[in-house]
This record gives sequence, C-alpha cells and structure tokens, in this order.
Amino acid sequence: MDNRGALAGQSRRIIADYYTGHRNELVAYVAACTNDKELGEDLVQEGFLRLLHGNRPITALTLPSLVYTVTRNLLTDHFRHRRVWNEYERYAMKDSTAAATAESSLSVREITERMERGLLRLPANCREVYRMHILDGMKTAEISQALGEGYRSVEHRLGHARHEIRKLMRACI
Repeated sequence: MDNRGALAGQSRRIIADYYTGHRNELVAYVAACTNDKELGEDLVQEGFLRLLHGNRPITALTLPSLVYTVTRNLLTDHFRHRRVWNEYERYAMKDSTAAATAESSLSVREITERMERGLLRLPANCREVYRMHILDGMKTAEISQALGEGYRSVEHRLGHARHEIRKLMRACI
C-alpha cells in the first residue's frame, strides 16, 4: 500500500471512530434545527459519506470542526431548497384557492413544455452540467470531477444555464 492509501485508510478509521462516538449528538443537533429526527439522521449520514469519499487527509484534530462545517452546510442547503420550494408552492397555490380549472392545468403543462424546449436550446455541455446539478443534486466540484473538466469551466457553464433558465421562467410566468 502506498503512502496515499495508508493515509486514506487512517482517515477512514478516524472518521468511523468519530461517527461511532458522536453520531447521536450530531443527529440531535440537526433534529433541533429542523424539528425532524429522520432528516437529522439523513443529513448526518450524508455528511459522513461526503467525508469518507473525500480525498483530503483528515486528522483527529481537524475532524470535529470539519464534521460540524459539513453538517452546517448541509443544513443551509436544506433550508435554501425548502425556501425555494415554499415560494414555488405559494405561487402555485395563489391561483388555486378557487377550484382548479382546465385552463390552469393547461398553463402548467404549457410552462413545463416551454421549459423543456428551453433546456433543449441550451448548448449540450451547459444542459448536461445543469441537469447534473438540478436532477442529480451534484455540486460544481463534483460535476467538475465527474466530467474531468476544470472547476471554473463547469461553474461558467452552470452560470450560463441558470441565466438562460431564469430568462425562460420570466417569459413563462
């Protein structure tokens, strides 16, 4: 086993030991922030999986702050996603206080079709990055690594795709 392999094995042991000793307190922390114990368990598990699959050496000294940073970032992502979802629901429900009509159902279908056509108008590389980000939930760094391309290149294409999608949404709504 080379030096990198030994470091990775040592990091995994450190992470596993920390998980065993501190999992419950992390779940309690996240559950207190979200009022949802199951979500707490999911986010803590996701955080430790990200640490295990990372390629940076981890020491027992740096791990506690790293665990809480990753967990806090996952909480922030969760609340950001929930805020966007709530805004969408509020917008969708604004017109549905009265009985839903065939016309309103048709408009949702039309908007969806326009969005799909708009996605197809994006350059293939931008569309691929956007779908990986939105549908697969991948971060820019993960997309960059998966595609074997530079971080800034992926970031630029994702920004371009987002800009175009925002223009489409403004036109549809």
